[in-house]
Amino acid sequence: MAYGLARRELRPRVPLRHGEGDKYRLTSIEGLAALSLDALSSVAYGPEAIVLVLVAAGTGALTATLPVTLVIAALLAVLVVSYGQVIAVHPDGGGAYAVAKKDLGPTVSLLAAASLVVDYVLTVTVSLAAGAASLASAFPSLGSHLLTICLIGLALLTAVNLRGVAESARVLMLPTALFVVSILGIVVLGLLRGHPVAVVGTAHPVHATEALGVLLLLKAFSSGCSALTGVEAIANGVPSFRDPRVKRAQRTELMLGALLGLMLIGMALLIRRDQVAPRGGVTVLAQLTAGAYGTGWPYYATNLIVTLALALAANTSFGGLPVLMSLLARDHRLPHFFGLRAERPVYRWGVVALALLAAVLLIAVDADTHRMIPLFAIGVFIGFSISQIGLVRHWAGERPRGWLRRATLNGIGAVLTVVAGIVLLATKFLEGAWVVVVTIPLLMLLFSRIQRYYTEAGRELGLGETPPPLSVADSLVIVPVSQVSRLTRHGLQAALALGHEVVAVAVYADPAKALALRESWDRWNPGVRLDVIDSPQRSLVEPIVEYVRRAAEGGRQIAVLIPEVEPLHRRYQILQNQRGLLLATVLRARTDVVVCVVPYRLSV
Repeated sequence: MAYGLARRELRPRVPLRHGEGDKYRLTSIEGLAALSLDALSSVAYGPEAIVLVLVAAGTGALTATLPVTLVIAALLAVLVVSYGQVIAVHPDGGGAYAVAKKDLGPTVSLLAAASLVVDYVLTVTVSLAAGAASLASAFPSLGSHLLTICLIGLALLTAVNLRGVAESARVLMLPTALFVVSILGIVVLGLLRGHPVAVVGTAHPVHATEALGVLLLLKAFSSGCSALTGVEAIANGVPSFRDPRVKRAQRTELMLGALLGLMLIGMALLIRRDQVAPRGGVTVLAQLTAGAYGTGWPYYATNLIVTLALALAANTSFGGLPVLMSLLARDHRLPHFFGLRAERPVYRWGVVALALLAAVLLIAVDADTHRMIPLFAIGVFIGFSISQIGLVRHWAGERPRGWLRRATLNGIGAVLTVVAGIVLLATKFLEGAWVVVVTIPLLMLLFSRIQRYYTEAGRELGLGETPPPLSVADSLVIVPVSQVSRLTRHGLQAALALGHEVVAVAVYADPAKALALRESWDRWNPGVRLDVIDSPQRSLVEPIVEYVRRAAEGGRQIAVLIPEVEPLHRRYQILQNQRGLLLATVLRARTDVVVCVVPYRLSV
């Protein structure tokens, strides 16, 4: 054994804090629950979006549901493979943002970041609103409380995610499994039965208003692509997985694609066979549920499971957006505190910011799903397109083995997502998509302004430069006091440790009280000079600020040390005099002196 080298097992180990280590990260199954429920639950509204478009050409046009769904499933396969490549190339997460930053330049990366932020916030709001609406369909008395239900669900999800992604994944595993089993049960039983067991909802007369042409098919395709939302979340949340995190994340992405594709195609087969058209008071999924299970307890249980899954689908954003915001903070495009992690592996500032943005949007639209759906997929398709185009450029630049095949696959995906995004934007612009068109550039401007501030601040602070040598300057420590007490002694004792000259300053409007303080000071004789300032206007802050300004003339180093009482219990804080904190705030705003607040801790 070589001298100076200890065996690995003998080296001292730093104990891990709570939340550190693989124990608190995601396995593949937990990742499927924590980051994929948004994409999986989209089968509740994706096929219905296709039906709502095609039925404009009459019930006969519903036969086109299957071919449109097959194209969407093909696009899903391309996206799953592409995001598997994104995971390998960018294991630190970030998805489309990481791809754009590396391969497409700063402007496109800002576009990717803004679109992802919009997508994640809308994922939360649409999922919660859809879940509340589904619950109200089963229990009509809740119809007037949709916003309250959404806000309660948002608060619960926020609380769970503040405890950590792994904990939230374990909470979501059972609802995810129940949802997948319920939907696959609908598909299997529905296909085994020759016809629907039961029909629910109120029939509406269907009048053909359009011809089944290329434009209508494109509209159906772009609307149905809302079922693809959330596919990118796993690539954005790679750091949340256990090691080997790349393989685990890729495995999770493949499981997501297989389950989602199977459910979409199965539901499309049932819609085509049974000519399922929109009916009043129920969703298309509810009609398929009744056709497979009947109207007994399995029907109500499945509706409740779907409601729960839609509500919990918002958890995808809580797993992805805080990681994205931490990457933006690392790149100086968001405030740096978004990159801070708590003792658990949680970016809590990102979780709180997402919850606040979602709450504001829910209140603004009164939890109306239909007002948010037009906004939903625009940001998704921007991210999809940027990821595909960025990977094409990546393969063309790196040229590894098999790069042409990979670039071709990504190029096909880019064409499909760009076409779907353009059609969706053109058809939904006046229905609310214009909000996204305005919001994304504003977010890009915000990110760039924050980055410019950090750049200019770093230049002014001389970050990365060698500063000039230190110079020793004469210093003075000023301690504001009001009377002779243990608090005054505590402050002066701390001041004497900071500088070689200390002066106590008191402000009085009453000459008699000023004289009494002077006499008490002389009797105590602490060895520190006392200056008493006369203030006929009974102002405390302004006289001290002026005193500090005069003392700082000539470049002398000044420190102001403010003793402040701190009670044992926070409920007594409001009972304390807040003048010290007010003085500290004004001094920081109006002077360049060092301001210190020294707590004197009470036992009550």
